[in-house]
Amino acid sequence: MKPLNNNIRNFTIISHIDHGKSTLADRFLELTGTVQKHQLKPQYLDQLELERERGITIKMAPVRMRYAHSTRINADTNADLHRYISGNHRNNLRESVQVEDYILNLIDTPGHNDFSYEVSRALKAVEGAVLLVDATQGVQAQTLANFDSAQKAGLKIIGAINKIDIASQEQIENSLQELSRLLNVKTDEILKISAKTGEGVSDLLQTIIEKVPPPKNINSSAALIFSSLYDEHKGVIAFVRVFGGSFKSGDETKLLGANREFKIKEVGFFRPELQKEDKLLPGDIGYIATGIKDPDSVQVGDTIGEKILEGFQRPKPVVFVSLYPEDSNDYDKLKTSLYKLRLNDSSFSITPVNSEVLGRGFQGGFLGKLHFEIVAQRLEQEFNVRVITSFPTVSYKVKLINGNWIEVENPNDFPDNYSKVLEPIAKVTIIAPFKNLGDILKLKESFRFNNITTDIQAEKVIISALMPLAELIADFNDRLKSVSSGYASFSYEIIDYQEADVKRLDIKIAGNLVPGLSRIIPEEKIEKIARQMVEKLKEILPQQQFSQAIQAICGGRVIARETIPALKKDVTGYLYGGDRTRKMKLWQKQKRGKKKLLQMAKGINVPKEIFKDLLK
Repeated sequence: MKPLNNNIRNFTIISHIDHGKSTLADRFLELTGTVQKHQLKPQYLDQLELERERGITIKMAPVRMRYAHSTRINADTNADLHRYISGNHRNNLRESVQVEDYILNLIDTPGHNDFSYEVSRALKAVEGAVLLVDATQGVQAQTLANFDSAQKAGLKIIGAINKIDIASQEQIENSLQELSRLLNVKTDEILKISAKTGEGVSDLLQTIIEKVPPPKNINSSAALIFSSLYDEHKGVIAFVRVFGGSFKSGDETKLLGANREFKIKEVGFFRPELQKEDKLLPGDIGYIATGIKDPDSVQVGDTIGEKILEGFQRPKPVVFVSLYPEDSNDYDKLKTSLYKLRLNDSSFSITPVNSEVLGRGFQGGFLGKLHFEIVAQRLEQEFNVRVITSFPTVSYKVKLINGNWIEVENPNDFPDNYSKVLEPIAKVTIIAPFKNLGDILKLKESFRFNNITTDIQAEKVIISALMPLAELIADFNDRLKSVSSGYASFSYEIIDYQEADVKRLDIKIAGNLVPGLSRIIPEEKIEKIARQMVEKLKEILPQQQFSQAIQAICGGRVIARETIPALKKDVTGYLYGGDRTRKMKLWQKQKRGKKKLLQMAKGINVPKEIFKDLLK
């Protein structure tokens, strides 16, 4: 018998990266019998090969679990129990146990800042969240960001300390204090668990049932789409949370945002594989196979049904990278693959571009540097398309000499002359051991920190600062981990645009501009980066029959230069003694030949494999 939605609990697990979300999800699957123990592999809900390789969650993963919850009932105060207990039995029995079946809909979410949009979508589909903290690490940067998002979504937040099996008592106590301050609750309200051994996980499930409110119904038929995937036979499969009404196979319904009617091919639940069911009812989290073959028609955040629901604010890409197929014949394959990827990751954008060197490709807009790296790796692993990527850049707002404003996402479009440039600014929150404070503050010399504030809490310090997003997507994460021995963490959000002093740096090889190597650089760093680029190019470019000048140019001025000498061939080697005039004639002929080759050297001067080496 299908339970009423009073017995449904919809919740998610949120935390900083690597704090044990996926392992906790494994224990939930095991404890509820959703997946048999002999079938359960680590990080079971992380279905992407890339997630297992990197040990991180990339895509949210929903699963429906059934759980028998035991409740102690006092025989003196429970009227229903009194009907079945009489006389001496009532005097002897003071409490009993009531067992109820509950449906637990879990959405496992990523922890990295670049995938915060995945978290925001999950928060719209649930009523509660488990905020998980690694006892050996304590509260970290993304813990704060996820807590803030869950709080704004109005969710019931349950705090839990993980990895108590390997943490010292001091670490556990410090983490308890940190989390209780964050949640503004007593430390005895924070659960202590080990997702690895299963200790305390049963108590956590009981707490979720008791504290997370059941879903509320609305009178109209409405299901919110929070993710999707594509099936060759069933079309776009929408992952939905039902807020009102029912949905079953054969129903005629409508995508309200897209204003498109369709007939439902199939509905079902995540167990965690897709499993066909008769219908979806209020409170359910499941899927609807739309039969629609046009992926762009089914957008995450749209509503299926009669009453439109508040969807998600579409994320704005902040990092832009061009992707070109290694094999130019794979352009159509790359195009198809990118559109399929966008079905379950609608947070990146794609626009066709063309390069003289790399051919046809796409400029992608991403939520961060890791985001575009993941997309590139998924293209290779899931679709067998290897790509070459350009240097990552951000979007600049440029005021032209004539007073007009333009937005520039591709360095090739950046003008030489302008009145003003605005660049995106990120508010960065860093949590690190107090002993690393000095080394971290020294990074401001390299990454243009400003408006720095610090908040010292016991042995940790919380540093807030403003910094250009362009600096953040360079090697900030690597440098931060280096100076803190891996103990610092950070999160960020784009808050504003500020005036910037930046220039476009172009590269010419043998007199030919190479568009794929153009970059937008802060003026104070431009000479250093120009020198690094020409030296690297000299090192990796192959020699030709003619000498190649490598020039770094800014504003029409050459600011760095290297020359690759021509290959030498002894054209007079077969001559022995005799008149030197014959040798001179051969040398002059060789010189004229190299000059002619140089004049013919147009277009492609940088092989694709060289691009890969340079852009690492």
